[in-house]
Amino acid sequence: MPKKLYFHIDREIKRDIEHAKQNLDILINDLDVNVFNFKRFGKELPKQHKLSPNSFIQVALQLAYYRGCFEEDGQNISAQLTNQTLKFILAFDDPTVSREAKLQLFREAVNAYTALTNQALKGHGIERHLLGLKLQAIEEGLSIPKIFMDTAYGLATHWKMRTGQVPANTDSVMCFGPLVPDGYAICYNPQADHVHFSITAFNCCEETHAETLALTLKDTLCHLQELLQPTV
Repeated sequence: MPKKLYFHIDREIKRDIEHAKQNLDILINDLDVNVFNFKRFGKELPKQHKLSPNSFIQVALQLAYYRGCFEEDGQNISAQLTNQTLKFILAFDDPTVSREAKLQLFREAVNAYTALTNQALKGHGIERHLLGLKLQAIEEGLSIPKIFMDTAYGLATHWKMRTGQVPANTDSVMCFGPLVPDGYAICYNPQADHVHFSITAFNCCEETHAETLALTLKDTLCHLQELLQPTV
């Protein structure tokens, strides 16, 4: 039978617990969270068009992020995207590009992401090997290789958008925080006829707003549905 455990909490331990609680409250209050169910369609729509639902959503997230965060200030995000995704994003709101051309670019972007995902699952992701080398150097007390001190490496690993699919049979709220202070984190759970999203950012960063990205994402998903199934 299980036995109740009794812990001796002295004044020092109690002080540490209170300090940890205060730090946790600070982190909680700093987290900006927006949760919603997108009900226009779910994972069946991309399946009908022979597209991976996860890759479909990932490309949609990249497009929404660009439209909401980069169009106004003109920042360059090419280093964070595949060539196919970048071409599609730049063409999406261009009125001189035909619907057929945009649709083809969208398919190429989704398929490219699927191919990259499969490579990563096989252990072919280059950042995994670089991280392994860095951690091995730290573990063995060696000097960190110069590549990890390079500005380019720092920029390449400053992930402003952390995303992840957490499939479940319910619409339970599942979320995680951004990797960097000026970033976003998006957790999504695709169902047959809807997709559950939770978006987080940090209140301490004036440049990020979970609600703003949520509104842009909803609008972007509707536009992608129109691209696949035009009503006119």
